[in-house]
Parts: sequence; C-alpha cells; structure tokens
Amino acid sequence: MAASQTLVTADQLLRLSAQGKRYELVKGELREMAPTGGRHGRVAIRLGGRLNSYVDEHNLGEVFAAETGFRLSKDPDTVRAPDVAFVARGRLPEEGLPAGYPEIAPDLVVEVLSPSDAAVEDWLEAGVKLVWVVYPDTAPLMMCMSCGKGTP
Repeated sequence: MAASQTLVTADQLLRLSAQGKRYELVKGELREMAPTGGRHGRVAIRLGGRLNSYVDEHNLGEVFAAETGFRLSKDPDTVRAPDVAFVARGRLPEEGLPAGYPEIAPDLVVEVLSPSDAAVEDWLEAGVKLVWVVYPDTAPLMMCMSCGKGTP
C-alpha cells in the first residue's frame, strides 16, 4: 500500500515562505526553489524594469517581481511565482492587492528559463494570455509560447 501524501494549501505555503525558504506549490505538493544565478537575475531585473517603466508611463496596471506568488488553482492549490508578471489595470482586484497570493492569472508572465523550470504549461493552463520564455544561456531570445514567434 502506498503512503498517502499530505497536501499543502496556499495559506500554509505563505507561512512557510515567511521562514526564509522559497517554494512553489503544484497541485498541493511543495517544490523548493533554489536561488537563481547571476545571469538569470540580471536578465529578469532588466526585463522587469523596462516593463515596469512602460506600464507606469501608460497607467496599464501592475508589474510584479520575482517571488510574487499567484494562486492559479484551488483544491489542490497551485501557487507559482514567475520571474516577472503583469496584470492589466482592469483585472486588478477592486479592493486592492491581498497580503497573500493574488487569486488571478497574470496577463503576461516572463520566465527566464533555468534547467529546473517547468511552469510554462501551468501558466498557459491557468489562462495567462502571453508567456515570454527567455533563454539566457543560448542567446538573448524571447519566445511567445502562445504564438511560437521569437525575436533575437
């Protein structure tokens, strides 16, 4: 007989995150996330900074930094944290952003791909309209997973 696994909720994950470790939650299962390397962080902050400047200048919504978790599903819970995310102004909660995980799929997610990254399908299944996947080790290429087009 297989041992049953205790599933973790988004609320429990939030308490774990306060202890200093970074996790994501996939269908109730904890996934510990290792810190990223220098190139990964540099690419993510540059993309996030430029996107944030554009979004602020045009009052389009909110840009979120790495480690911001989004609750993508419930029972069992899935909470993913992209490298950069954007949510359009009209889709933001009227009551303001929660202290916990927003229960919304972003409009845009940027994932600077690392060897252990498998979140792209989760983002698309949750309703994210556009996912940019950035391959920092092969070339400065961004690819739209929705349409399959890339730019150097």
